[in-house]
Amino acid sequence: MSEVAAQQTTEQDPVIDLSLADAIIDKYIDLPGNLMPVLQAAQDGYGYIPRIVADHIAERLNVYPSQIYGVLTFYAQFHLKPRGKFIIRVCVGTACHVQGAPRIVETFFDKLGIGHAETTPDLRFTFEKVACLGACGMAPLAMVNDSTYGGMTVQKVDEIITDYRQRPMK
Repeated sequence: MSEVAAQQTTEQDPVIDLSLADAIIDKYIDLPGNLMPVLQAAQDGYGYIPRIVADHIAERLNVYPSQIYGVLTFYAQFHLKPRGKFIIRVCVGTACHVQGAPRIVETFFDKLGIGHAETTPDLRFTFEKVACLGACGMAPLAMVNDSTYGGMTVQKVDEIITDYRQRPMK
């Protein structure tokens, strides 16, 4: 397989540089049980696991692609599609729910034009509803990457989106 390969799924898919995957595989090639560290490092490097990378890992580690996809689809930490630079998570657990989380979720959906587990076309935002963020006293609660926003309101949704739209993508 060539150093650089193009994914075949859509016209918009990026060209994927497999030299990063090769460097990761080379680092772990002699480690027993190397599949998880290879996949985790690939996820860190690419931001998700592109199909061409998963197939390349299978080939290089001499495992069936179905084994790779079994791991990738079992563990929630792995993503098969590109994700946004800013990951927005809104708690929908009991405390947040009774404090208005459904309205907060719907406001994010409306303002971003995406739903749960979706990413904006510009790859700026990915939105996720989560069962708990572990800060019930701050309900309703949202997080953007590692920043926490408690006492969420519809107005705060607008402020958060405006703030993160102004931030650089790189």
